[in-house]
Amino acid sequence: MHIVCPHCYAINNVPESKTHTEANCGKCQQKLHTHQPCQLSQGQFYRYIERNHLPVLVDFWASWCGPCKNFAPVFAKLAGQTESVLFAQLNTEQAQQISSEAGIRSIPTLILFHQGKEIDRASGALGEAQLKQWIMQAIQKC
Repeated sequence: MHIVCPHCYAINNVPESKTHTEANCGKCQQKLHTHQPCQLSQGQFYRYIERNHLPVLVDFWASWCGPCKNFAPVFAKLAGQTESVLFAQLNTEQAQQISSEAGIRSIPTLILFHQGKEIDRASGALGEAQLKQWIMQAIQKC
């Protein structure tokens, strides 16, 4: 399984005998699963969503957005509890081109990607139970 390091963005081949939660990056030696959202930039976005074998849930947000700020702790909490999905955030102010390419019209918007392909999306801040339910339904489409 390929997992992109959330620290140095190196692509790691994790052997089947090991889980990504136990593995360290072969380049920077840091944990591959941090139990928190990876902060993506314009330069790392496509590498992270395309090269990970696990689904990647991206929260498109902005610093001026009140609902985004309120939703961030819910997103972070589930990132700490979920091992079957990688969590990432993209600041739409700093990555306007990607936000445009992804068709982001409102924020927060969540998009679940699997190997670079959009699987599902949801707009608006969700509560913890709603987010868990949405993730479970979206993963089934992978």
